[in-house]
Amino acid sequence: MKKVGRPNLPNSLTIFRIIALPFCAYALFKNGGDDENWRIIAFTLFFIVGLSDILDGKIARDRNQITEFGKLLDPIADKAMLATATIGASLLGYLSWWVTAIFLVREVAVTILRFAVIKKGVIPASKGGKLKTFFQNFGVGFYILPLPTVLTLPRDIFMAIAIYLTISTGVDYFRKALKK
Repeated sequence: MKKVGRPNLPNSLTIFRIIALPFCAYALFKNGGDDENWRIIAFTLFFIVGLSDILDGKIARDRNQITEFGKLLDPIADKAMLATATIGASLLGYLSWWVTAIFLVREVAVTILRFAVIKKGVIPASKGGKLKTFFQNFGVGFYILPLPTVLTLPRDIFMAIAIYLTISTGVDYFRKALKK
């Protein structure tokens, strides 16, 4: 890994993600959370924040600017975004609390696991984990976005896939860590 001085573009994008989260939450809760225009704005802001996650990783790999700081901060920013969106959507009654609990318990448990076994080597994000993140982010986003009733079933199926991937990839991380 190349030693890169701070700040660099990928780390700056990660910091942007963290700084942008209060604005996402503000838009979500604006006018009591019932204003469809503000919910669309909140979805858009979360979407931009999510895109910056993809972008910072790609730039870091392409420019060989992967840093220890970025490796630590990126997953924290990911979990902060998921927590902000899920807790916000649950507080407003758009998303069931048990879904939020499954997502957050899994994320915290895998993070603790990663720190616990870090001396044996970093557990890299799996393809399943990346797919899980995609389904979680859009799944929660579809509960924030005011959708017509006809899209309720596809939204719920999308979320069911996110829940399945959340649990199955979490179990997979623990199984791999125990084999080390």
